[in-house]
Amino acid sequence: MLGTYLLLIYEFMKTGLFAIGGGMATLPFLMNMAIRYPWFTVDELMNMVAISESTPGAIGVNMATYVGYTTGGLLGGILATLALVAPSIVIIIIISKFMEKFNEHKIVRHGFYGLRPATAGLIAGAMVEVFKVSFLKVSEVLSLGELFNSLDIKSIILYIVLLFGIVKLEKIHPIYFIIIGAVVGIVFKF
Repeated sequence: MLGTYLLLIYEFMKTGLFAIGGGMATLPFLMNMAIRYPWFTVDELMNMVAISESTPGAIGVNMATYVGYTTGGLLGGILATLALVAPSIVIIIIISKFMEKFNEHKIVRHGFYGLRPATAGLIAGAMVEVFKVSFLKVSEVLSLGELFNSLDIKSIILYIVLLFGIVKLEKIHPIYFIIIGAVVGIVFKF
């Protein structure tokens, strides 16, 4: 079990260090974990995303806690969560000490501008994976004909209806759309 704890710490510390841009930027790292370790499957990862988005707190922290808990119990949940946030805390402390001094430095400004597209790329990559798992019945598509045969039409229709509702009914709180999606998934057995 010690090996599992050390592996959880390593993987989530690496995720916390390199997933720049928030919780959705952790998805490529979690996808990699789903492939490399028996901790959770890709389908379970998509469920974790749904649950983490529906519960209070940061999505990355929620998912780290969930994976750690299911893999190593209470201690695993605590270790994975701490490992995910520790790099950010250390970096924030270091940066805050030097930020005033170097805030206007040309290299620092360019560095921050360079992080923006990298962050957008991580989030876009995560979005592609979420769409693939959510809208396709298979994980690997080889040809255009197979693509159309593997589309999950029920999921696509639900997505379009909820997206339309969110855009057109912007005064309605998002929690209602989450509840509608959950109820439809239960009733129609998605």
